Formats: sequence, C-alpha cells, structure tokens
Amino acid sequence: MVELAGIIILGILAQWVAWKLKIPAILPLILIGLLVGPIAAEFLSDDGTKWIEPRWNGEEGLFPGGSLFYFVSLAISIILFEGGLTLRKGEIKNVGPVITKLITIGSIVTFFGAAVAAHYIFYLSWEISFLFSALIIVTGPTVITPILRNIPLKKDVSAVLKWEGILIDPIGALVAVLVFEFISVDAGGEFTKTAFVEFGKIVLFGTTFGFTFAHGLNLIINKQWVPHYLMNVFSLAAVLGVFILADEFAHESGLLAVVVMGMVLGNSKSPYLKELLYFKESLSVLLISILFILLAADINFEDLMLIYNWNTVILFAVVVFVLRPIGVFLSTEGSNLELKEKLFISWVGPRGIVAAGIASLFGLKLAEDGVPGAEYITPLVFMIVLGTVILNATTARMFAKIVGVFLTKSEGILIVGASKLPRLLAHYLEKNGRHVVLIDSNQNNIAKANELGLEAMSTNIYSDKLLDNIELNDMGFLMALTGNTDINKYAINQFGEKFGENGSYRLLTSTEMLENKDLPTEGIFSYSDDFNSLTNVINKYPSIQEIELKDKEHYYDLIDITTKDNNIIPLFIKDHENDLFVVKADKEETLENLEPGWKLVYIGKPFDVEVVKKETNGVKKRENK
Repeated sequence: MVELAGIIILGILAQWVAWKLKIPAILPLILIGLLVGPIAAEFLSDDGTKWIEPRWNGEEGLFPGGSLFYFVSLAISIILFEGGLTLRKGEIKNVGPVITKLITIGSIVTFFGAAVAAHYIFYLSWEISFLFSALIIVTGPTVITPILRNIPLKKDVSAVLKWEGILIDPIGALVAVLVFEFISVDAGGEFTKTAFVEFGKIVLFGTTFGFTFAHGLNLIINKQWVPHYLMNVFSLAAVLGVFILADEFAHESGLLAVVVMGMVLGNSKSPYLKELLYFKESLSVLLISILFILLAADINFEDLMLIYNWNTVILFAVVVFVLRPIGVFLSTEGSNLELKEKLFISWVGPRGIVAAGIASLFGLKLAEDGVPGAEYITPLVFMIVLGTVILNATTARMFAKIVGVFLTKSEGILIVGASKLPRLLAHYLEKNGRHVVLIDSNQNNIAKANELGLEAMSTNIYSDKLLDNIELNDMGFLMALTGNTDINKYAINQFGEKFGENGSYRLLTSTEMLENKDLPTEGIFSYSDDFNSLTNVINKYPSIQEIELKDKEHYYDLIDITTKDNNIIPLFIKDHENDLFVVKADKEETLENLEPGWKLVYIGKPFDVEVVKKETNGVKKRENK
C-alpha cells in the first residue's frame, strides 16, 4: 500500500516540479524512478532491496508475473489515444508531406543507422541491434509538447514536431514488434513471409478497428445513448476495448488502432470532444507519472553498469548528432522549410514513454529466454530517452535563438470570439498574410469559421489550457471581439501578457462610451461603436474595403466622416509592405509616420468620392487642427 501511494505522490510531485521549472516531466520522473529503484538497492538500502519493486520477486513487489507489462501496454494505449485526439488536419496543410517523410524516410534512416552503430560499437548481434534501433525510432508527444510550449516558433515548425511525435509512436512500436517476431521465429527465410503477414495484419486491423469504432463511439456520445456522467469513463472503456480487440486479431495492432481512433474523433465535430479531451489528458498525466517511475525503478544496477563506458557516449552522439539530422534533411528536401528550421527540427528529437515501455517489455522477455545481448536493450534505450530529454530540455530554447527560429516578435493574431465580425476580420487578415486563430465556446460559430477555411478552436476562455497550447506560440496580438463585456475584459487581463505582447485590444461597451471619461486604452476601432453597432453595419455591408490615403490630413478628414456616419467604421491602416496597424478607439494616437499611398481599411458603405474631395480640399477641415 505504501509503495502504490508513494508512486502516485512522487509522480504528481515530479509533474509539479517539471511545471515549475518548465521542463519535460519525464526528466524528474525517470530520476525519481532510478533513485527509488536501482540506486536505492545499491547504495541506500541495508538489505539491497529497492524502495519500490515493480515486479514480484517471491517476497515483495507490486505486479506478479507479466502483469506489469499488461499494465504498461494498457496505459500506453490511453496515452496514445489522448495524443491522437489533439491532432487536427488543418494544422498540417502546409507541412503534411514533410511529416509523412519524417515518419517514413526518417524512420528508415534511424532504423538502419542505429542498428549498424549498435552492432559495431557494442558488438551486439544484428537481431538485438535492430531491435534497439526500432525502439528509438519514436520521439514522443509527452516530452516534445512541454519543450515547445516554452519556445515561440512558427506554427509550421511546431506542427511538424508535434505530429511527428504522435504519429511515429505506433510506427516505432510496429517495427519493434516485427523485429521481436523475427528474433522469436529465428528462422531466416521463413521470417520474410511472417514479417509481411504480420505487418499487413497490423495495418489492416489497426486502421479498420480504429476508424470504425471511432465513428461508433462518436455516434453513441452525440446521440446521448449513455448519460453524461458516464460519458468519459464509457469512452475510456471503449478505448481499452478497441486496444484489446485489435490485439486479439493482430498482435500489437492495438497501438495503431487507438491512435487512428483518437485522430478520427479529434477531427469530428462532436460538441463533447473538449470535455473528453480534458478527461483523457488528466488521466494521461497520472498514467505517465506512474509508468516512468515504475519502468525506471524496474532497472537493475547491474544493467546500468553494462553501459557505463565511452561506447555509450559514442552511440548517443551517432543517434542524435548524425542520424537525426540526416533523416530530417532527407525528409524536408524540397519543402518550404528554411535551413534554420530544418536545423532546429534536427536538434529536437527526444524519445518518450513508448520507447521506454516497449523496451522494458521486450528486453525482459528476451533476457528470460536467454537471447545473447538482450540485457543491453533496456539500459541502452533508457540512456537514449534520458539523454535526449536532458539535451533538448536544457538547450532547445538556446538553440532556437542561435539558429534564428526563435520568434523575437510574434505577429500572429488571436481573436476571442468567432461570430460574424471576428470571422470577417480573420478572413481579411489571413488574405494579408497574417496567422489568425479564432477561439469561441460556441460550436456553431466554430463550424461556420471552419467552413470558411479559418483556423478556429472550440475552447473555454476561462480554462488555463489556453496558455499551454503550442499552436498559439506565435501569437503577438490579442483582440477580444465578443458581445460579452466580462469575457472581453477577462481575455485582456488574463491573456494580454501572453498573447498580446504587441497589442491587446477589446470592444468597448455602450455604457463605457457614455461615461466619456477615463476610457480604457485597449479600446479598438471606435469610442462610439460597440459590438451591436458593428454587427449591424456588417449585416448591411458584409465586406471589408480599402481607400488610399494621400497624407495625414486626408486620414483625419476620413476619420471625421466615420465619426459622423454610423455606417462607416475604420479598422486598420495598411502600409506599403502590407503591414497592418490597428485603428485604436483613440484615433489621435494613430500613426505619426503615415505616408502617402497607405490605405485606410474599413467596413461599411463606400466613401462618397465627391464628399471626400471636398473634405481634402479644405472646404471642411478638422475643427481642432
């Protein structure tokens, strides 16, 4: 009982430390596992026992027989399903081919390169060397995501690393299973046929079961055939059921099935998706905390001493500094990614839970079967996992600055609200080369935004999860454009520092404008137009227009017209480089360096050219000039 409670307490403590220090949780988790396991047995216990013994050894231990690895397999399935839920098709419209090549060409480079390195550096058999290389193909979302959260990057770079980390997990597991089958069959030519048959069965049943049961679960949830209070646990049971069922039809196809299931559900339009994701994410945090401590504690000190030499350093250097860059550069050849972005992707490739979990599973089975060299599998894989995590967690931010992918000025625009007004603005901003993300809790608004091809997220503005979203790392402007005053104010106060470093703006209310004193400086567009008046103008004139400016006086004359005509509302000023500057409610603060040829961007009826001419000819000058 003490050991079970201790694992959970230490795991959550490690998660908190990782959050506080902004590092991947895997780092303190593995260190704690090694401390209570092999280190405690060797240096801290009087009788040479571990403080936490994962496997039953006849006298003590948590999991008898092979039940530890059953638990590991089920836990990994839940973690991968949660990762699949976070994948959105819209994130990869620019880098889809790169991701495809990374999980194919990149995997092939690692598979063969690491096998050759392990064979000639540690003199392992080819079978064990290829099993090692298969296990380290995977990166891992549980370690990449915390790293990316703390580095402002272009959306494409973050998307490549995030999708690679999730999609490559089942691929690495699949390849590892095939190599393991080869070692178990041990029949040379007979393996070729066996491998192809097993591969086909895994792909067939994994994708079919995942796709089919995802739609089935989605139907059950949306039709409310289970009560709301059972929805999350019912979904959990469904995921475990699909994993086991797929495995029954094709051994080790369960991992692929749950990833496909998560991806299909994640890209559905279910109104319950957000709630399901929150539950699965919380569960994944708990499982990861338990797993890493268990697997690290399961290692014996003698296993660690096997790799306590310079050969380990050489193998690590080959995997990280040679094979990873080769795989990335081959996979990104001909893509839109710049050299500096390729270098950064080459640098960031930490391994995660799937590598550690399956390494422990296969390593132990082969060692018990007396396969020569099998005892090297678990410590070598853990060395790669721990080494890459430490390297990337401590240097990724610095390396991003060195190669020049660190966004010193974030130009993305986060718009709170996805009603007609925000959608119109987002469409115009995207046409002018800006990365725009809309957030709203109204599913109907999100659906309409997606139909327009806009990037929109269904999220609760009062949730802290927004701060951890790596897709928003390049946000530098924040616009709160909802019809709810409290939401607009909360968005500015809570997220202005994170997402509005270049400017945070919100719509003012009619009450605020009537007070006519101490008006908020974050007011946008007008001190006389609130959400309702803007919406009314858009309903009558549903387009954004531009008019060329001759000079500052011309600009102010046009502004005078907009203040007297409620059907014209200024939005932005566009310069010669198509850079946009927000027209603040206090228009006197607008650009001092305005030049001829810039444009005033507005919504409403077209300007009367004759009136504009009269205004700019001095017939009617601004009274306060």
